[in-house]
Amino acid sequence: MSLKTDSAKLKRWREERHWSQEHLAELAGVGLRTIQRIETGGQASSDSLKALASAYQVDVSALYVDPEREAVDIVQRKNAKTNAALQLSFWIHLASWVLGMAVFAAISLGSGWWVMKWPTLWWTVGLVSHAATVAIVWLALRYEEEQELVL
Repeated sequence: MSLKTDSAKLKRWREERHWSQEHLAELAGVGLRTIQRIETGGQASSDSLKALASAYQVDVSALYVDPEREAVDIVQRKNAKTNAALQLSFWIHLASWVLGMAVFAAISLGSGWWVMKWPTLWWTVGLVSHAATVAIVWLALRYEEEQELVL
């Protein structure tokens, strides 16, 4: 099984310690180019990773990406993106409803009675249904996130 090096973590650790790439390379006993390659997501040999782990004073396993955590992060980002798109569609729907109601009111006032009551009613039902969908999805995602925190 091939494990992926967590290059972002390595770079973050180096920057938190205010080390230059040259300083890290010197501490780890590897070449500067090796540090640069690893931090940009390139392949790292097991010897290089052992040397980096020694320089950071951590276990070598800490330098790898946890596949389960990465999968959870991907799902959470996808859910957040979907939820944001759903909420945006609701706000667009609401804005068009407000504009439509203004037009319907103008039509109704011009004719002397409420001729647009059925379109108004059904559009409002659609808007409320859309709002309910957004709320249900939001609650479901929130519940799912809370369950992940418990586990």
